[in-house]
Amino acid sequence: MTKEMIITGDSKVIITNQTGIHEKLEEVVHRHLQYPSKKPYQAHTQQAFAEIDQIVQAFDGDIILDSCCGVGQSTRLLAQRNPNALVIGVDKSAHRVNRNVVELTKKDSVEQVSNYHLIRADLNDFYRLVVQAKWSVAQHFVLYPNPWPKSKHLQRRWHGSAVFPELIHIGKEIILRSNWRLYLEEFQQAADIAGRQGDIVEVSDSQPLTPFEAKYQASGQKCWQLLLG
Repeated sequence: MTKEMIITGDSKVIITNQTGIHEKLEEVVHRHLQYPSKKPYQAHTQQAFAEIDQIVQAFDGDIILDSCCGVGQSTRLLAQRNPNALVIGVDKSAHRVNRNVVELTKKDSVEQVSNYHLIRADLNDFYRLVVQAKWSVAQHFVLYPNPWPKSKHLQRRWHGSAVFPELIHIGKEIILRSNWRLYLEEFQQAADIAGRQGDIVEVSDSQPLTPFEAKYQASGQKCWQLLLG
């Protein structure tokens, strides 16, 4: 395959040997749908989930999940835009979750809001716990995940991962954004195999949801959104 180069917002060059949908995508997705993950849960994720689950179960309103939330800018913006919802941001890095919350809030001109929580957890475990607890999630955002552009890394992408069967059932709407359209095209096809359909459009928001989105837009790159209903 011909190599394709993608310039990211932080000036790094990503090189992929894919020019289209991964040839083994369907095989991988079908296998994971047939044989769900049974790996043991990590203790810190179980504890974090138990704490937030109490809040979720007591809440009477829409739940919005913000996966891979990083420093929480998107979580706070979503909370501001949805004042009657409970917004939960999850990231695997404690450093990112806890970093400069007050300073970032001021910098992003986000009004003080109290309807969100930031959690450090491994989403590979967290997603399975969400499904077991039968959360009713109105919207599930997955914003600018690491695309893992090399062909051999398919199963490191969310749609190629063992937890995809759980992820794809979390949210009445699932919203993904990426500056690598092929990533979304693969996810769209994987979702179709799992029984969910959606469309890809160019992101037109005037206010970036994440620092990555701001960098990509500032460098002149197009950002794309996949909305699954």
